[in-house]
Amino acid sequence: MIIAAGLTPAWQQILRFDGFHPGEVNRAIDAHWCASGKVLNVAIALAHLGAPCEAIALVGGPPLALIEREFEALGIPRHWVQSHGATRTCTTILNVQSGQTTELVENAAPTNDAELLEFAETYARRVARAQIVILAGSLPSGTPANFYRELLAQTPCRAILDVRGPELIEALACRPFLVKPNREELGRTVGRELTTDDSMHSAMRQLNAAGAKWVVVTNGNKPLWVSSQDGLFRITPPQVTAVNPIGSGDCLAAGIAWGLTTGESVLDAIRLGVAAAVENVAELLPARIDPKSVRARSKSILVQAI
Repeated sequence: MIIAAGLTPAWQQILRFDGFHPGEVNRAIDAHWCASGKVLNVAIALAHLGAPCEAIALVGGPPLALIEREFEALGIPRHWVQSHGATRTCTTILNVQSGQTTELVENAAPTNDAELLEFAETYARRVARAQIVILAGSLPSGTPANFYRELLAQTPCRAILDVRGPELIEALACRPFLVKPNREELGRTVGRELTTDDSMHSAMRQLNAAGAKWVVVTNGNKPLWVSSQDGLFRITPPQVTAVNPIGSGDCLAAGIAWGLTTGESVLDAIRLGVAAAVENVAELLPARIDPKSVRARSKSILVQAI
């Protein structure tokens, strides 16, 4: 069982345009709606990959019924902690003509002590059954920076973290199995701009030294970098025609966890994660990926020791 847990899910609007011109009236070709945000994308990707999974998320307001309906249709076990504020709505603008993607992100509603306590208690009840936990997404306003660290202290299994900044720094004390910031998030976490690969590698090793067994750093469609106490690796993803890149990092985390639970080595699991991320780029709705295509694509992805 893999648990996807997080406090900042979203209800997603995806609008496609033949061309998009800021400051003008733009009429969409079509519109799509779906459950999204890091934690929900991870759970949805896991379900599509065929991995036994559960979602634990803080949800509320009108989007709750919409998210519940989608998860019911997908057959994903879920444990919602109802928030007093409505789950945020985010909008993806896809410019078909230019291939450009613009994301309009609403911040999550502030949370409170009662909601955080219920979330922590729900997590503690479910985590004993898990093989892997994925903690995904930023913390809403009002959440202590050590919240994920407190959850990890109750976690008996391997943990993958898709978080950044102070919450990532705090969580490193619990020695998570793998953390996966993107390059910008890594720079923000260590407090300096990473202008060269050498500076990025130094920052990755800093996270390893602070407690992360594995560090995976993404940078859009450019090569990924992976570090452990024992090595540094480069993985170059195959190039595909992008339809919608949103959620690719979430599919990376889901693919890694899927690989680990099916007995793959860490590097081979990361290859599966990269394949899942690439597969996601070619789809319109985030995290709706095909496991056969992911496995086939992973076979052509090379891992280079540096």
